[in-house]
Amino acid sequence: MHILLIEDDLDLGFALQQALKVEGISSEWRRSAQDAPQVPAEIEHDCVLLDLTLPDGDGLTLLARWRKAGIATPVIVITARSALEDRLAGLDGGADDFILKPFAMPELISRIRAVLRRYAQQASEIWALGELQIKPRSHQVLLRGDELDLSPREFNLLLELAREAGCIVAKSALAQRLEPLGEPVDFGALEVHMSNLRRKIGAERIRTVRGVGYMLIS
Repeated sequence: MHILLIEDDLDLGFALQQALKVEGISSEWRRSAQDAPQVPAEIEHDCVLLDLTLPDGDGLTLLARWRKAGIATPVIVITARSALEDRLAGLDGGADDFILKPFAMPELISRIRAVLRRYAQQASEIWALGELQIKPRSHQVLLRGDELDLSPREFNLLLELAREAGCIVAKSALAQRLEPLGEPVDFGALEVHMSNLRRKIGAERIRTVRGVGYMLIS
């Protein structure tokens, strides 16, 4: 899982990154609206944590721009604004959740997982995709009740496809998501991992869209 954090407070930003790291979640930290992604192609994150009060603008304005541009990435607003109208403006403006400062880190982590479950159209911690069951927290995958022996790379690849099951995920997007803090995975290596994953879960469950990407069939 890879999170985009947009927060100008140095102490809070550092604490959030450390808490996410403990949970095995990678993150990218931006401290202003100007430094935040402006167009859909620049957002390759699983979720965004967005502060409303930024030094060079309002987080709601940034959120509105993203939604108008068609960015569907889940967004959790984090703010010290406690007024009801601010919470309503955030939710009506396209936020998926809203959490007030100060907050407990375990609650924020739980909210991130809940938002991602809803985005993947899953109702519980166990993601059901036909005969496949995925347990993101324990990194387990079961096929017809039997646990599969997937490598970490294969598991992450399946999870990324499962987040958008039934939709085409671009090969370039997968390559970047598998290595969010570094250079994208080489396409040749990606195809090897995909071949191994297909062999383990059943080739018919992953469709190749030539020249575009892959689709998980549930």
